[in-house]
Amino acid sequence: MIQVSGLEKSFKRYQRPSDRLREILFRRRYHDRYNALRNINFRVEDGETLGIIGRNGAGKSTLLKILNGVLMPDAGTISSSGRITGLLELGTGFDMGLSGLANIRTNGLLLGMTESELAHRKAHIVEFAELGSFIHEPLRTYSSGMVMRLAFAIAIHADPDIFLVDEALSVGDGHFQQKCMRKIREFRSGGGSIIFVSHDLNAIKMLCDRVVVLSDGEVLADGEPETAVNHYNKLLAGDDVPAPEHSVVDGGYGNFKAAITAVRSEGADSGSTAVTCGEEMLVEAELSCHSDIPPLSLGMMIRDRFGQDMFGTNSHLLGETILLRPGESRRVRFRFPMRLSPGQYTITLALHEGVDHTQHCYHWWDNALRFEVSGIRGPQFGGVCNLNPIFEDG
Repeated sequence: MIQVSGLEKSFKRYQRPSDRLREILFRRRYHDRYNALRNINFRVEDGETLGIIGRNGAGKSTLLKILNGVLMPDAGTISSSGRITGLLELGTGFDMGLSGLANIRTNGLLLGMTESELAHRKAHIVEFAELGSFIHEPLRTYSSGMVMRLAFAIAIHADPDIFLVDEALSVGDGHFQQKCMRKIREFRSGGGSIIFVSHDLNAIKMLCDRVVVLSDGEVLADGEPETAVNHYNKLLAGDDVPAPEHSVVDGGYGNFKAAITAVRSEGADSGSTAVTCGEEMLVEAELSCHSDIPPLSLGMMIRDRFGQDMFGTNSHLLGETILLRPGESRRVRFRFPMRLSPGQYTITLALHEGVDHTQHCYHWWDNALRFEVSGIRGPQFGGVCNLNPIFEDG
């Protein structure tokens, strides 16, 4: 268990590097204060996984460094019932001039392991890291992925009660990431608590029991993953302009200078929202414009009933843009063969500039549509989608 109460942290911010020296020489203030964290409060129970998301600069890494003892807070308290071990920014706690083996000892001691624990676990750490002969080489010869392998192997074998994981995990290759995720699930199933920071919203929804959204050093939301991720998407969309008194759907957010006013989906053959795997599907949206705006893109994301992303695209990625003039309405559509396995799904739509909704979002409509894949046309298959394979002999 870990309890965080009233946590605050600020840093000095100088306009020029020389201002630090001027401050010492002239005993005058040449800096202002940047509040990285303000009044942070949360509690993580035994066996619970807490996700932390937010824009770059929101305070996520600063928070983890304080929890791990790398930084001291200006105010507030942290109480925990066990050993806290963290996988933070790459290189934290390492001596890049020492070999991997030597860093296992020094980093392990920093994480609270005893000499006897290190002697017992060193072989397991080396085996898990899969660095081969590089374990005897200095860390300055390692790639970032190799450093991450060693850091994770040491941290997870430090027998923590609370495990802190930063975005550093995303540096490794796919094989090692999956290996790390399996180890994290084993740790969680054994009653360990995890605080997980990531920009991968799919991983956040898959791994976490609860999610905190940070914005400008403050807690914007704290709740179940789907709700918290929606808050975060709302933050990215820039919901700072009130919706106009036009026919705009409920539950959307954005600046609404252009909007999605209606949406429907159907199977090309069935003509209903119940489609068959293998059937062509249509997703149609009606758009309206209320201001002079640049060319836009319409994006969609299909999610399963657990909120996991199944497929996403947008008109920009497909080489098309949408030109709208003030007062104009337009119908646009996606057509695609439905390849997903039978089940319940939702479609989220976003009207935005550029390649994704983080670039000037005009209207984000979460779970705008629900549909069902009710059967399979053609050969049966396993998994989440049909890749329509061809088998050849010889």
